[in-house]
Amino acid sequence: MSGRGAEGLRYLLNGAFATLVHFAVLWACLEWLLISSAGLSSPAASLVGIAVSFFGNRHFVFRRQDGAIWLQARRFLMLYAAIALLHGSVLFVWTDLLQLPYLVGFGLAVALQVVLGYLGGRFLVFAPVGEGNPSVES
Repeated sequence: MSGRGAEGLRYLLNGAFATLVHFAVLWACLEWLLISSAGLSSPAASLVGIAVSFFGNRHFVFRRQDGAIWLQARRFLMLYAAIALLHGSVLFVWTDLLQLPYLVGFGLAVALQVVLGYLGGRFLVFAPVGEGNPSVES
């Protein structure tokens, strides 16, 4: 498998793992800690899932430990905040304005999220030095 193909596969595996961790924390909050609100449990689970995704992308997917971790983390959070807003906007337009099935809109939004997450990670957050990424430790 080519370098980019292997990187893409690692990206999908990391995303699946981060999603499982996100769900496991949500489940633990609801079932073990007996927090009665999924709405209150979800932000904590999301933060853990995002952290797992960040470190997985940094060390496993893109293998860019040479960049300044705080700059990478800030870019990662900004990227995923923008993707979350896009995801919500796609669902709003697709489902609320166009009155189309939300499951299809969700699928489209997730497909955009996967593509933009990979491209943003590869070329913005974890870009090798010299490819427009000055985020090296001083």
